Amino acid sequence: MPTAIAVTSADLVLPPNDHQTPTAALLQSPHSQSLDAALADMTVLLEQHGYVIALYPASLPVAHERRLHTIRAVLESDRIALLKLDLPPLGVAVLVRQMRQLSICDFSVGVIASAARLLSHYVYAGALLNSVTRLDRVPVSLKTHAKSWLPGSQFGVLANPRPQLIRTGDGELAGPDFGTHLLVAKGQLQSDWVTATLAPAWRVQDVQESLLPADSPRWWGTARMIEFAAFLPDISVLYQLVSSVRREVCSWCGIQLIGDRCGFCSAPLSPAEHRTHAPGVLNQGTPTHQGS
Repeated sequence: MPTAIAVTSADLVLPPNDHQTPTAALLQSPHSQSLDAALADMTVLLEQHGYVIALYPASLPVAHERRLHTIRAVLESDRIALLKLDLPPLGVAVLVRQMRQLSICDFSVGVIASAARLLSHYVYAGALLNSVTRLDRVPVSLKTHAKSWLPGSQFGVLANPRPQLIRTGDGELAGPDFGTHLLVAKGQLQSDWVTATLAPAWRVQDVQESLLPADSPRWWGTARMIEFAAFLPDISVLYQLVSSVRREVCSWCGIQLIGDRCGFCSAPLSPAEHRTHAPGVLNQGTPTHQGS
């Protein structure tokens, strides 16, 4: 059985790109499930899959995050990885699907877990907003705040991999310089800017629609928005990207990893042990990545 990928919300589980991609397990909140039931569910996952990699957004309520750490502590298990993702909700869902794709590959579980940090650099996650007055995830200048009060104003916002904010018509969002697909989730804003302007500017290869994650309006500070995420869809490209990074052994828990931090115990590697993959490993316009 492949390594289990787990999430904290059902709407973070996107439909698979192919017939091989497994689904993800749901780790419910303390308000929805007792601790005893949560411990029983995790025990079953560990028995069936050996390891569990749980991915959750940094915006997760404190009680739910505390529940995850409690489960790992009570079970005294070093086979549970808890990975906090500093991405918008749709970006988290995209990364979760990529991790589900990797879970069936011939990588060690430590490499799969630490690949989340690497792959997050290749997710271009943002939104089109009618207002930025309540946006606190991306820096907003006083001048932009003032423009937000003008009737008809709309703003393109990029949260990852590098924050950027523009008023539509006054600039362009810096997009990927490699081939991607674009996932779009519509809130209560009516606009074709994402599909008619952003997608051609980013030269995306395909545009797909998705349901808006429940937490997106809170994350972006408004329900009048359209969320989007550009991503690498091909499992062969993901595989090549991950396999190109030099593998190390965690000096704390002994598990194999890539990058500069263990996905299971979070122990960092010393600066001297940082590695990069060979230049040109991703072809046809896909960039190389320096570190993870």
